[in-house]
Amino acid sequence: MTFRTRFAPSPTGPLHLGHAYSAILGHDMARAAGGEFLLRIDDLDQSRCRPEWEELIFEDLRWLGLAWDGNVRRQSEHFEHYSQTIHNLAEQGAVYPCTCSRRDIEAAASAPQEGVPAFGPDGRIYPGTCRSRAYGDRQPTDALRYDLSKTVGPPPRMPAFTETGPTHAGRHEVTAEHLLTRVGDPILARPGMAASYHFAVILDDAQSGVTHVIRGEDLFEATFVQRFLQWELGLSPPIYHHHRLIRDDTGKRLAKRDDARAIRTYRAEGATPEDIRRKIGL
Repeated sequence: MTFRTRFAPSPTGPLHLGHAYSAILGHDMARAAGGEFLLRIDDLDQSRCRPEWEELIFEDLRWLGLAWDGNVRRQSEHFEHYSQTIHNLAEQGAVYPCTCSRRDIEAAASAPQEGVPAFGPDGRIYPGTCRSRAYGDRQPTDALRYDLSKTVGPPPRMPAFTETGPTHAGRHEVTAEHLLTRVGDPILARPGMAASYHFAVILDDAQSGVTHVIRGEDLFEATFVQRFLQWELGLSPPIYHHHRLIRDDTGKRLAKRDDARAIRTYRAEGATPEDIRRKIGL
């Protein structure tokens, strides 16, 4: 099996040191294994993505000395595939439309049971308000959710994934209890978008033959719902490696708005790719 991983930034702002760490780590691991390093542009949200940011991604990666294999994949070129896959799931009775806003979800979940987590990988855990709605009644302004209550089974039927990262290394089972209490019914598509992040990435990785997903540890919890969706779709799971995050001086995770740590800023100040590697500890 060829080791194949990917770096998948969104063209919504400049790459920062955290992106550099993830890209370099994935690139180096692939090359060390004699494998392939792919580049994907995660441009689901067309309202925020810009061509100039995509071009800057290419410039920054080339400056860092990273070369990718094959053609660049763009999510915007696969919207039809996402939509058709959701429709196929809906025909199995697993998808329903949801009108709930964040305020609605906050109000419905304002008094969680003691000991039950209130937040999951996508924020406030959805309480299932719209589960009774039929897929055929959907409107363009609705989100589409996956009904976990109808599809999760007892532990022997549930999937698992392998993690090799420094914090969570080992085999992790995806249980019904975990999904229902810590994730809630995941969104498959948001209004005006062909798919949600969780749903699109598992289809992208499967189509590209990705064998290893290397990304930040902030996405570890999201792996449980992604693995479940892979299982429901009959997709083979990759091996996961969730790495440490690059943080600012206060310990806060870097964001794209933190332009002071953008790769383009370091480039303009005369830094070298070796300087960046030393700065992020690679």
